[in-house]
Amino acid sequence: MADKLARWRQLDRLFAGRYRRRQFRHANGRVLDVACGTGRDFRHLTSGSEVVGIDISAEMLAHARSELDRFELDGTVHQMDAQALYFPDDSFDTVISSFSTCTFPDPIAALHEMERVCTPDGEILLLEHRRSDAAPLAWLQDWRAEAHYEKNGCRLNHDPLATVEQAGLTVTNASTAFFGLVTTIDASPE
Repeated sequence: MADKLARWRQLDRLFAGRYRRRQFRHANGRVLDVACGTGRDFRHLTSGSEVVGIDISAEMLAHARSELDRFELDGTVHQMDAQALYFPDDSFDTVISSFSTCTFPDPIAALHEMERVCTPDGEILLLEHRRSDAAPLAWLQDWRAEAHYEKNGCRLNHDPLATVEQAGLTVTNASTAFFGLVTTIDASPE
């Protein structure tokens, strides 16, 4: 899957690039990218930030390391489970994650970990997909949801904002775009 995702870099940039740029361009300080995958978010971070990317897949991290080098960012990547981060409390100024809450076996646990490692005055910035507001698209997502999850480990029709609220994070801003398929969430740790 990692090589396949890396090959789709241009397509991802066309579809999600503008949303990644808007959501992550102000991430600053020590930045943790949870479930960084192939490192797609790295290009949208400022060069003054110290970036740490984590992912459960060693294959994804191989691509992410290349992206750090490509964009000449000060950073490292580590193989780690988002639901059990090895970092101490209050380790990062900004925690980011894109298109990931749909994949975590326990997204609430992963969000609690993001909150734990974020400084009290820091930010948690999420970019997620969700069940569409457009009825035909929502129907298609519902129809394919189970098969898609079994094949790709992704919940097509989840509600990331509800998940963030269930985790007890304070949502400071949320918006949707592209027929309601894309959601950005800014949250602060409590």
